[in-house]
Amino acid sequence: MSALLFALALLAQDADPGAAPAPAEPAPEAAPAAEELPWPAGAPHDDYGLVAWCHGALTGYLDLHDQVMPEVTRIETTYRPPGRTLAEDMKVYADLQKQARKDLKLFERAIEAAEKASIRPLAPVGAAAIKKGRAVWSGASGLTPARIAQEWMSWSLPVRCAPTAERLEKNAQLLGAAFDPAAGAEVPPPAEEPPGAPATN
Repeated sequence: MSALLFALALLAQDADPGAAPAPAEPAPEAAPAAEELPWPAGAPHDDYGLVAWCHGALTGYLDLHDQVMPEVTRIETTYRPPGRTLAEDMKVYADLQKQARKDLKLFERAIEAAEKASIRPLAPVGAAAIKKGRAVWSGASGLTPARIAQEWMSWSLPVRCAPTAERLEKNAQLLGAAFDPAAGAEVPPPAEEPPGAPATN
């Protein structure tokens, strides 16, 4: 008997014949597609409008950075959680700013690609959606510095923004003249007419 066969025979003898096979590791769950993610409250329900809205909301967030950081620093210095340093927590905000600027560039590319591919002018629609997104921060002027800082610290970009921008940019580049700027739109069902209402043509 060869050495290899002998070793295999020994392993077979040592194995517990009644032992159940090791359970297979569960496959990692796939990330949800853009269309499965929740819509941000008040945002347009089409890919182009949503990305423009996200651009506006994120721009408003970035614009508040210099205003809120002194108060953010005061809050983080005063209320220290155990096990973390102030430098570690402040680095989180710097990292968030870097990611926000990266996301903003993605939104700008997607908006530009959609506007170039669309056969109808989209810029006015985009400008209105950006303005609507920036309005998320319109109430900041009436808040105390501490309250503005708290709102800013707890805000995060809606999860649907980035994957929708990626899809919008890809579709605009691939489809060209066949690109539909309303792709991804969720059309609400028509309202039921009350009894006795005149029929509409």
